[in-house]
Amino acid sequence: MPSPLPAQRLEGRISVAPMLDWTDRHCRYYLRLFCPSCVLYTEMVTAAALLHGRDPERFLVFSPEEHPLVLQLAGDDPSAMARAAAMGAAYGYDGLNLNVGCPSPKVQAGRFGACLMAAPSLVAELVAAMAESGLPVSVKHRLGLDREEDYDLLARFVETVAEAGCGHFIVHARNAWLQGLDPAANREIPPLRYAWVYRLKMDFPRLRLEINGGVESVSAILGHLRQVDGVMIGRAAYGQPALLAAAERALGRVDWNPSPGSILQDLRHYAEAADGALPAPRLARHLHGLAHGLPGARRWRRFLATALAAESAAAFLARAYGAFPPAFWDASFPDAATALGSAPQRIRATP
Repeated sequence: MPSPLPAQRLEGRISVAPMLDWTDRHCRYYLRLFCPSCVLYTEMVTAAALLHGRDPERFLVFSPEEHPLVLQLAGDDPSAMARAAAMGAAYGYDGLNLNVGCPSPKVQAGRFGACLMAAPSLVAELVAAMAESGLPVSVKHRLGLDREEDYDLLARFVETVAEAGCGHFIVHARNAWLQGLDPAANREIPPLRYAWVYRLKMDFPRLRLEINGGVESVSAILGHLRQVDGVMIGRAAYGQPALLAAAERALGRVDWNPSPGSILQDLRHYAEAADGALPAPRLARHLHGLAHGLPGARRWRRFLATALAAESAAAFLARAYGAFPPAFWDASFPDAATALGSAPQRIRATP
């Protein structure tokens, strides 16, 4: 198993959000090719799935190239969370994250996710239990619940959890409306209030405050970084991964601009290493944004639909290379790809 990296490797200024059913290990490997320094997060995994599921390894295994990588856990039992966290440490994750943001009815029924914001003392217990693993623990949460607009309540939540040893908070700058909105609407309808996150940073200067929600351009990333310590990007990173590469360049992390061909070449090595164990659709489903903003993007998306369940990912990518002219693969993503040219596809994401 890979060894965990030093905690300071989690101090990257950009991260990719945990997105349920989307940021699996194949998606994360693909996104890493665009953003060498980003911190990546797993999908939300419940403690129960790890402790009582038939195949917990499928939630935990990852490629070394995914480092730095954080395991996001959900649950409401400190003892169970401590055991799940220990499993994450044994597999070599670089950090752990507690989900206190998901508003779905199913998650509410399990008494975890966003509804935990109403129980800050329990969240503090969960953080302390997870920290027994020896890994750094962060909390991802909302501004509040339903239509409450009480900054002091939010500040008390952060203060209570910080006293349990949490030094890193990722704030989705919207409320979670537990009644009347599905998870997709909860990512769009509750208004963004970035100023509250900025105020948290001023009120808690020693904490690492990372902002999340509605970030769709490099200019927005740079603007937020003047106020807080980090920016987490969700749907925009998935729908237009070249945004990650553009942000890396803007921050002086890299001086190159990838091409679809360079990404495909690395993906072919990855797929070939799987030796036929990776079916084409499991990788192809994540590649819709590969040609975003480039000529031929629509044809590329249509081609992805030809991936066959009986076909290996390696064979599919080899077929893809032969189906498009060299000009398609050699194209460079334009710097204009610092803002979304079209709305990202609707996906279910862990808030």
